[in-house]
Amino acid sequence: MTRITVAKGDGIGPEIMDATLEIILAAGAKLEIDEIEVGEKVYLAGNTAGIATESWETIRRNKVFLKAPITTPQGGGYKSLNVTTRKFLGLYSNVRPCMSLHPFVSTKHPVMDIVIVRENEEDLYAGIEHQQTDEVVQCLKLISRPGCEKIVRYAFEYAKQQNRKKVTCFTKDNIMKQTDGLFHQVFDEIAKEYPEIENEHWIIDIGAAKMAATPEFFDVIVMPNLYGDVLSDVAAQITGSVGLAGSANIGEECSMFEAIHGSAPRRAGQNIANPSGLLQGAIMMLTHIGQTEIAEKIQNAWLKTLEDGLHTYDIFKEGTSKQKLGTKEFAKAVISNLGQKPKILKAVSYATNSPLNLPRYKRKPAAKKELVGVDIFVHWNGSNPNELAAKVKRIESDELKLSMITNRGIKVWPDGFTETFCTDHWRCRFKPFENSSINKSSIIELLKNALNENIDSIKTENLYSFDGKAGYSLGQGQ
Repeated sequence: MTRITVAKGDGIGPEIMDATLEIILAAGAKLEIDEIEVGEKVYLAGNTAGIATESWETIRRNKVFLKAPITTPQGGGYKSLNVTTRKFLGLYSNVRPCMSLHPFVSTKHPVMDIVIVRENEEDLYAGIEHQQTDEVVQCLKLISRPGCEKIVRYAFEYAKQQNRKKVTCFTKDNIMKQTDGLFHQVFDEIAKEYPEIENEHWIIDIGAAKMAATPEFFDVIVMPNLYGDVLSDVAAQITGSVGLAGSANIGEECSMFEAIHGSAPRRAGQNIANPSGLLQGAIMMLTHIGQTEIAEKIQNAWLKTLEDGLHTYDIFKEGTSKQKLGTKEFAKAVISNLGQKPKILKAVSYATNSPLNLPRYKRKPAAKKELVGVDIFVHWNGSNPNELAAKVKRIESDELKLSMITNRGIKVWPDGFTETFCTDHWRCRFKPFENSSINKSSIIELLKNALNENIDSIKTENLYSFDGKAGYSLGQGQ
């Protein structure tokens, strides 16, 4: 018997959760359930997190959380509970299977069976944003080696457990050579540990196009957070419906399972919502906690129900579907098929799945880190980079000299193009004079000089080398 935490959520959430629980309990799932309140009611009661402290305690005690969709009110500083939960609980891996159910669910891709494994904690979803000038805001993209190693290893271990043949990595490391470059580098390192599994890397733009056009080319795809968020919805939609997809969020200690769709408040209370997405999340939960025989029985009954043409309104199609069912009626149809298997769709077998081997991250020995310069970001309303260079050169010290100015990443001094459009946000790079060494006091001296010259410095980024390798990007065009 496993004790889990359940939240029925908002909108269609209570209806699809009731249907899901009815199905999995009828199948014999060995569960004890603690229900908590999260979402819109909690937000509107004045809790900007959308969850009470005692609810956190329940989730952390039980370790397994089955959650229906919730509504986050617009405005008012409300934070996404999904993002918060994933990060607070260390749920680093988001797993979304996307499989075609042709010919029973309409799709342009009848041969499609892929799994998106998305990094879940970092990247741009760190949510660290600042307005720096009148014209420019920034969002920090944070990619860590532990984050990369954990998600890439999870993807290969998942492929190994599920007898998948290939793992593909999507990044944009031809542009973001440091952040996406690290993700790609770690992928290549870990892939060597799994010689029995084919591996490949695609640039995200052409990879996404290839996935949308010929998804049968892929098997397991692993990628950073933002790309994974976008492409997992694309993958789910091209199978036939986002409403059919479930999601697992896995951490070293806790896990959360859900549908990937939202709370759909316009469909609430009408007994028409499709519970399949949340049911798929629940099936992944049962597999995760070791109740694989129950999970297998439910999945095969669900496939049999779809094969029988018993469909909810969102996937009902004249000529293919046989009967349009409400939420409650669909649940009863799945229950009546427990113990049966589909005849056309491929039946599943989870009983032989071995546990994932996911060792905890071990920190590598520290590299030799050397300060080799500094970028000082400046708010300046002029438009001629040569004028700014003349001003900024006045703050040079005995140790540091101006070497480059960029605007939105493109080099505009020296030898910039007059055609380049510039905002009021400028990066001024200082490097040591030949045979000079610098320290953080050298940077403080520059900033003092900038203050004396009435130059509005808004941010600094120290430039380091690690074991002699530059840990920063060049300016575009440099």
